[in-house]
Amino acid sequence: MALSFENDSTAIPVIGVAADYASGHIIPAHSHQRAQLLYAIEGVLVIETELGRWVVPPSRGVWLKAGISHTVRMRGAARMRSIFVNPDAIPGLPDSDCVIDVSPLLRELILAATKVETDYQAESRDGRLMRFILDELCSLPILPFNLPWPQDARIIRVCQALVEEPADGRAASDWAAMLAMSDKTFHRQFQRQTGITFGRWRQQARLLMSLESLAQGMPIVQVALQHGYESQSAFAAAFKRQFGLPPSEFYL
Repeated sequence: MALSFENDSTAIPVIGVAADYASGHIIPAHSHQRAQLLYAIEGVLVIETELGRWVVPPSRGVWLKAGISHTVRMRGAARMRSIFVNPDAIPGLPDSDCVIDVSPLLRELILAATKVETDYQAESRDGRLMRFILDELCSLPILPFNLPWPQDARIIRVCQALVEEPADGRAASDWAAMLAMSDKTFHRQFQRQTGITFGRWRQQARLLMSLESLAQGMPIVQVALQHGYESQSAFAAAFKRQFGLPPSEFYL
C-alpha cells in the first residue's frame, strides 16, 4: 500500500488515512517510516510480521513500530482506518508492537483524523485534535491478541500447521517425533522460540483464529468444534478467560 505522505515533513506528527477493502484482500509485506495504528470499523484484520501475528476485531487496533515489515489480510469486508505517528511525537507511545483497546472516544478521534488534510497547523483545531489522539495512545491498555511467531524453520512448520488446522489435537510428543527431537528438546526449543509453552501457544492460536470465524457469523458451537474444543461450554470458558467476555458478547 503506497502512501504519498511518507516523505512529508516530520513537522506533521500524526496523519489519518481511510481505506476500504473486500473480504480476502491482502496487502503484501511493506513498512512505513512512521509508527502505525491499524483499526477497522468493520471487518477483522489479520496482521503478520516476522515476530508475531495479530487478529484484530472491531474496537481493537494494532500498533506497529516504525520500520516493521507487515502484511494485512481482511476477514470480511474491512473498513480500515489508520493513524500514522512520528515515533518521537510524544513520550509514552507504545514501545512494542501490540494490540490496544480502542475506546469510543479514540474511535471518534480516529474517524475525525482521517478527514484532516496533511498540511494542518499545530495550533489549529486539527492540530489540537491530533494532539488529543497522541494523549489517548499513551493511556490505552494493551490486550492479549498477539500470537508470537518462531524463527526456527522446524518450529515454524508446527505453528503453521496448527494455524491452518486449529483442531489438530496431536500431542507435543507427536510433533517432536515428526521433527526428530526428544520431547524435552521440543518443549525447550518451542518456548525459546515463542516465549511461551507449546500448550499455551496452541490454546492462544485456537482462540485468536476463532475470532475470524465469529466475525463471519459462524454459530458458536461450530466455531468451538472447528477450533479443537469438545463443547461450546469449554470453548466459552477459555474464550472468556482470554478476552474477558464470552464469545456471544464479543462483537456486540
